[in-house]
Amino acid sequence: MKDIAIADVRNFALMGHTGSGKTAVIDALLFKLGANDRLGSSADGSSMADWTDEEKHRKITVWAKPFDGIYKAKNGQKIDLTMLDTPGYADFYGQMVAASAITDVGLLVIDATGGIQVGTNRAWRRCETLGLPRGIVITGLDKENADFDATVANIQSIWGSRCIPAVIPTADGQGVIDVLGATNAGDMADAVEETKAKLVEAAAESNDALLEKFLGGEALTMDELAAGLRASVNSGKLIPIFPVMALKDVGVTELLEGITRLFPSPADRPRKDAEGKAIDVTATAPFSGLVWRVINDPFVGQLTLVRVFGGTLKPDGEIYNSVKEQKERYGAVYYLNGKKQEIAVEAKAGDIIALAKLKATVLNDSLCSVGQSIKFTPIVFPNPVMAYAVAPKTQGDEDKIGTGLHRVADDDPTIIVDRNAETKELILHGMGDVHLDVTLERMKARSHVEIVLSPPKVPYKETVTALGEGHYKHKKQSGGRGQYGEVYLRVQPKQPDDPEWFEDAIVGTSIPRNFLPAIQKGLVDSMARGSLAGCPVVNTKVTVYDGSYHDVDSSEIAFKIAGGRAFSDGMSHAHPVLLEPIMTVKIMVPEHYMGPINGDLNHKRGRILGMGAEDGMQVITAEVPQAEMLKYSSELRSITGGRGSFEMEFARYDIVPSNVAQKIIAEAQKNKQHQQEE
Repeated sequence: MKDIAIADVRNFALMGHTGSGKTAVIDALLFKLGANDRLGSSADGSSMADWTDEEKHRKITVWAKPFDGIYKAKNGQKIDLTMLDTPGYADFYGQMVAASAITDVGLLVIDATGGIQVGTNRAWRRCETLGLPRGIVITGLDKENADFDATVANIQSIWGSRCIPAVIPTADGQGVIDVLGATNAGDMADAVEETKAKLVEAAAESNDALLEKFLGGEALTMDELAAGLRASVNSGKLIPIFPVMALKDVGVTELLEGITRLFPSPADRPRKDAEGKAIDVTATAPFSGLVWRVINDPFVGQLTLVRVFGGTLKPDGEIYNSVKEQKERYGAVYYLNGKKQEIAVEAKAGDIIALAKLKATVLNDSLCSVGQSIKFTPIVFPNPVMAYAVAPKTQGDEDKIGTGLHRVADDDPTIIVDRNAETKELILHGMGDVHLDVTLERMKARSHVEIVLSPPKVPYKETVTALGEGHYKHKKQSGGRGQYGEVYLRVQPKQPDDPEWFEDAIVGTSIPRNFLPAIQKGLVDSMARGSLAGCPVVNTKVTVYDGSYHDVDSSEIAFKIAGGRAFSDGMSHAHPVLLEPIMTVKIMVPEHYMGPINGDLNHKRGRILGMGAEDGMQVITAEVPQAEMLKYSSELRSITGGRGSFEMEFARYDIVPSNVAQKIIAEAQKNKQHQQEE
């Protein structure tokens, strides 16, 4: 049993651009805390953080993972640390979204030689959106041309003067000085005093009593300074900066001391439920927590990762899933440290725990004590930006593929698997080509099925732009009872305020009313495959106004055929056009890539809506046809060397330019002919 008060709990997540050194910092912290008996490294596969097969193979972080440890501060105080390592690679942004939603502090990691990059900006914007307190770790100071002061100046120029070092490097760059705890700084005394003055001012501004004392010329006590600084960090008015050289064990202890002194505890940041009510974090309060990740382990089974927001959870009991409105039995409660599972005697606010084999609970479910009904706002994940059509390499494996893909999608909320109703393809959606590669590797390892990937068909649609007359007489006589049905109709654009797509304008008894449903069926069938490229017809109104029938030979099937053929005839006279999905795309890149990006967008038939700047990056908003964005994740990475990112969502359908439409129609007719020959 830890027996550590809530006030001495710290929960934080490391975030930043890929390659900035997040995992190295986590490994150094774990080694310092005694959670690992050696300093792990991603480079040689010994990292305690990047331990999965995918991460070892690619040498990048793929999953957000929690770690737990006890730190004994220099003043003897025991601090319970819960930390998360998050991916910096854009394809795995969903993992950072989940981790940031359940942590108390975001610790941004910036490489001094790379500076603020797109992944750093992404993490910063996420913290801003959540109102999350922040700290900054500067790594890479042992690299050539690294400059701590220049990096700090760049950070302050973009994010403001509230970013202040709490620790500074020594003059020779081989060590660090804790600004608040320095007693003999030698030739760094002036720099230490100057920086300390800024921290004292930030502490004083945290409340009126301290500010009055500070302005009166009185010195703040160490307790007042610590409380003021923690309040400033919690409110976002202070963002402390820490230099760390993880592999040399420089700055690691000072970072732990800074986390202890400056970062808020769960008691300082009580959560609110979905109704806006504050959650009681005390140990005696009812238990409550949110499921932020689910792991399907092939050996252990399903592990449900829960951030505890309030109360206490002890092993072997019953909890209530307030989303599913049912009770769940659970056994042991675990802390996860990489691949290690440690049994917890109890879990309290701030802890991240794992529960095994819950039957009904899934991602974003809220859990609480039986007799309570506490619900938390679910985590909102980003929209996928890339997709593949997937098919089995061997006939008969269709069911295996569907089951396998849905199983890996249960682990990752940014993977979406669906069957396109229009193109009839099974589509795998993800955040980029690397993301989808990792997903397919996991599926193959679990399901042992080979698959074939192809670019998904674009769900084009067809419509009309003018009024067209259509007519067809279906007359067939081959001995016995024949078939007869004749339909006259008009095809025209459907107005937005018109609730009906079909109008009966038949006067008299030219067509008996009992044949109208058959005509409508024929129209629906024909509209499902338009006359241009066999795509669904939308925003089109059909008016049936005349026809003829035969007392003996007319039948429902005859009028169904006549209605469908008459529609095809009418549509061909109504100036039909092809429609394509248009996406709204937001692209973030460093300024010197603006020219290549704009040129590429023009080549893709994109229409630029606006340009601006956010956090030192240039932002381009544009509308681009979906057909041009199928491989944009890898294309953008190629153009920017991995320093660009983008978001994409559906905007509307628009008319395809005639020169492009001709190619699409020709390809569709070619495929249709090929299918008929087969």
